[in-house]
Amino acid sequence: MSGPARPEPRRHHTLSEVRQILRSAGDSVEMATHAFDANPQSPRLQRRLFGAEQGLLLVRLAAESGARRGELAVLRFGDLEGRVLTIERGVSRGVIGSTKSKRSRRLTLGTTTASLVHAHYSAWAERCPSPDHDWLFAPNPMREAFMTADALSHKFRRLAGCAGVPNPALHRLRHGVAHLVDEGKLLKAHARLGHSDPSTTLRHYSHVTPPDDEDIANELDALLNSG
Repeated sequence: MSGPARPEPRRHHTLSEVRQILRSAGDSVEMATHAFDANPQSPRLQRRLFGAEQGLLLVRLAAESGARRGELAVLRFGDLEGRVLTIERGVSRGVIGSTKSKRSRRLTLGTTTASLVHAHYSAWAERCPSPDHDWLFAPNPMREAFMTADALSHKFRRLAGCAGVPNPALHRLRHGVAHLVDEGKLLKAHARLGHSDPSTTLRHYSHVTPPDDEDIANELDALLNSG
């Protein structure tokens, strides 16, 4: 009997594409900020700015954390301490539960991304105080509810489309962490992605691992050519 079919390679958005989306999202935030500063009492401009900042935050967090979209959807501000983000829950079919691997994980965010989260949350907590709610991604600044995983995917597709990036998918940002495998950092990639077993990471991303047996090939070649 033959074994299970080998999984298809996980395709990721290239670093160039991610930077392109980030630039476009940053431009949207800048334009929304100028409009809001000119008329801060406008509910429409307030929603526009909040949505633009959420978009930029989504791209940076997804690309840097490798979190699944169901994990991103139910992140709370309280999950971030300084630069350390704890991912301990996910949402599936509208029900909040544990992560897919049934385990929580802690990871360090870059200074830029962590600062962006803190600045975004603090600014809107001052504009729209809502002490009982701290969903990081929310439909509005009051944060009474979290944004669904499907809504996050739609937001990302719209952002990537505006940036001119083809075939956008939020989950493809998660696969970008495969670059760690390419650099030989399998265990670090495994921890960041939250796979239950390192073999899962290697099985799905082995296509990005370059052959590292040139020395053996040269030795065998020499042996076969000798005598």
